[in-house]
Amino acid sequence: MAAVLNAHHILKGLGHLPSNANHLCCNAEDDNNNNNAEIPEDPCLLTVKKTYIVKQETTHEERIKGVQTQAREPQPEDTQTEDSTTAIWNISKKLQSAALSNNSNQRGKAMPKPKGSVSVNPAKNSVFEKWAAMDRESQRPLAKRQLSDESRAHTSRAPKKTMMREEKVQPSPALLASQRENMATLARPQSKRKLRKELLSHSDFCRVDTHAVKMGKELKSKKIFSVQDIAQAITEGASTDLERLRAIWIWLCYNIEYDVTGYLGLTEKVCSPERVIETGRGVCCGYSSLCLQMCKEVGIECREVGGHGKGVGYRQGQSYQNTKSSHMWNAVSLEGHWYLLDACWGAGTVDMDNKAFIKRHDDFYFLTNPEDFINSHCPDEEEWQLLESPIKLEEFEKRVLKTSEFYRLGLTLIHPKHFSLITENGEASILVGFSQPVDFTYQISQRSGSEQKELSSSLGLLTITQSSMKLRLLPPTAGTFDIMLFARPGNTSGLFSWVCSFLLECPEPKPTEHLPENPYLCWGIQQTAEALGVKSCTYGSEAILLKSGTFELVLQTTRPLMMLCELIHKDLDKALSKRCLATQTETDKLTCNILCPYTGYYRLSVFVRDYERAGDSFQNAGNFLLHCTSSSVNLNELFPPALSNCCGPGIRTSEAGLSKFSHQGAIVSTQQGKCNITFQNLHNLDLHAILTKEQRQVPTYPLSRYILFTHNGTKVTISITLPEPGVYKLGLYGKNTSSQDFNQLCDFIIQNSSENAWPPFPCPYSDWQKGSVLLEPRSGLLEPLSWVQFRLKVPGAHRVSVLAEQRVDLQLNKSRVWEGEVFTGTATQVKLAASQEENSNQMAILMCFDVLQPQNEM
Repeated sequence: MAAVLNAHHILKGLGHLPSNANHLCCNAEDDNNNNNAEIPEDPCLLTVKKTYIVKQETTHEERIKGVQTQAREPQPEDTQTEDSTTAIWNISKKLQSAALSNNSNQRGKAMPKPKGSVSVNPAKNSVFEKWAAMDRESQRPLAKRQLSDESRAHTSRAPKKTMMREEKVQPSPALLASQRENMATLARPQSKRKLRKELLSHSDFCRVDTHAVKMGKELKSKKIFSVQDIAQAITEGASTDLERLRAIWIWLCYNIEYDVTGYLGLTEKVCSPERVIETGRGVCCGYSSLCLQMCKEVGIECREVGGHGKGVGYRQGQSYQNTKSSHMWNAVSLEGHWYLLDACWGAGTVDMDNKAFIKRHDDFYFLTNPEDFINSHCPDEEEWQLLESPIKLEEFEKRVLKTSEFYRLGLTLIHPKHFSLITENGEASILVGFSQPVDFTYQISQRSGSEQKELSSSLGLLTITQSSMKLRLLPPTAGTFDIMLFARPGNTSGLFSWVCSFLLECPEPKPTEHLPENPYLCWGIQQTAEALGVKSCTYGSEAILLKSGTFELVLQTTRPLMMLCELIHKDLDKALSKRCLATQTETDKLTCNILCPYTGYYRLSVFVRDYERAGDSFQNAGNFLLHCTSSSVNLNELFPPALSNCCGPGIRTSEAGLSKFSHQGAIVSTQQGKCNITFQNLHNLDLHAILTKEQRQVPTYPLSRYILFTHNGTKVTISITLPEPGVYKLGLYGKNTSSQDFNQLCDFIIQNSSENAWPPFPCPYSDWQKGSVLLEPRSGLLEPLSWVQFRLKVPGAHRVSVLAEQRVDLQLNKSRVWEGEVFTGTATQVKLAASQEENSNQMAILMCFDVLQPQNEM
């Protein structure tokens, strides 16, 4: 059974799902065994025969095992005499006694079997006994052909002499591995099995891998298909069993492709090792049998393990009860312990849509930790789970299917423990932990018979913190849903890989409104936000409840940043959305003011970049879910259009030398229809302000007349009066003496709720210099035929006059204030002038007042 490729249009889902590939192992020598059944074999004779064939000294463990394993086999009743039986058991006792004397020196050499399988009870029919019996059956005919005529006489003396003969001949690695199989039954591991990471921690397979790949190509070009020749060639230079096994693994993964056509029944399956090598393809049993043979050739103890695998065709929730297993893999013994590997899954994946095998070496299935392997592979014999506490098949069925990428990314499933989820109050959640930054996304599909319909990602709320991911699922209807979770390393832009899957049952959905799509994967602050300069905040995946239709988001920063924001609602267009946002950038924090003109859910996405690096692109730092339940903002009360990214005092004003603003925020609200904004101008900039409003009633005077600057030393006051209620934008600009152009410093938003129509200020001229202060009259509109009191400060002036129907010279009092009373008469304008020279008759106009006509009286 092969792994399967599950591809999506933007997601790289790589997984393993099951086939129905058969892996029946046949013994070609069974007929010979049956034909020779009349030749009796005593408990020691089988060991004698094997020793004779390989011409090697027999150890006491092998002799004992020969006695005990043969004792488990039924003996022909009519071929054994009472005397020979007695003699044989006497030999057995002598051998056991001899074994005890050397036990301390020989025990460590025996190869262990999995825990829970060390019993030698004849009644137990374990997987190891089955394999040992199969091995004896396969070798018995050859042994009988090599026995002398004396050995066939069925006497007890002849085999005993043969057994006691010591012939020191170097065994072949294959037969040595076969002998170690027989020793495994009694041996217990004397140390704890290492985890994969520990086992491979001191191994650099670069040389071994390169050699195996290179030799594989050479052997293929020379059409060498011998298992023995290939095994010897690819393991040349390997100094340990681990390196030899690694060479075999690499050769299998790089030279054998999964037999897709054979699996689908389109062609005959290829299983025998020689045919697998020659054709370069095979199903799961082809990989496992070839791995077994190659390991034996280099003296590595190996087993084929049959069982269930969640590979091609796997569907969550399916039952394996009373179902024939359809997958095979291998177990190998290294350093006295058993380890698991699956070269079939390590070689690549199967694209069932295109009926094609995709080569993709997956090293995860090389000596995989049993605790991880059991999530996708369940052996028929529970001993080969290699777990301290083996699990039942029912538990295996419930286990969450995790792909190799799940473990490569260092993920930990916190909740749920099983693949099946049931909503409570219309919700369910998935919680995954990690130690390194990881990005996540997900896919929700609803089952409808055999069909699946992919649903919107807005049906889930994904939150990623520094160490965990939480996915809240909100299915829209009752039914069954498949949830696929995808991930990739954090701070990368690569494709996402499928990591695990779940099955969600929703008996009753939760009534909820439409949630906005979130293309930026998660809700709340991004786990990369800290690297971008944004500190963590309390806002997560939970919706932020708004009862007034307004919200202020404040993010603390570790360095100066620029910010852009995006607001999404199902009824909000792009142009209108911009008028719902006002951002303020300060050296240590970012503020976004939000207006919600509709009820329902909004997505607010925040993007940042370093303030100093104007060429850098903005990156997503957070996405927040807002829920406006009532009191939405009137469309006529939205922010003014064309606001800058720097509203209110911030980094730009600070760099320009402006400080100590009376209004620290971007929004200035007034209920009187007028206000003053004050600040310090430390760099003595030339300042300018522009007041705008999107829609006005019939204007009489330009809005520039409703602004008046007053400079008093370094203190600057901007006085604002407003002609009508509504929302205004006040843009502040400045330049120094060496610059010709004004630069924008910030925008203020002025919200006026007053119905009062305030008059404009007098129109100042360029000679109205810094330090000049108009005390009264402040209004730029004067009543006709009336006396008006003038009071003002004009630094450096020698004479100040008011030009109405007649010129009136103002007097300088002790407080250095020019003052006097002026009659407007029937003049249309009143001008204020001053002379900076004592004996000069030339005067410069400072500002101009309008005189109301009778029909324009207010």
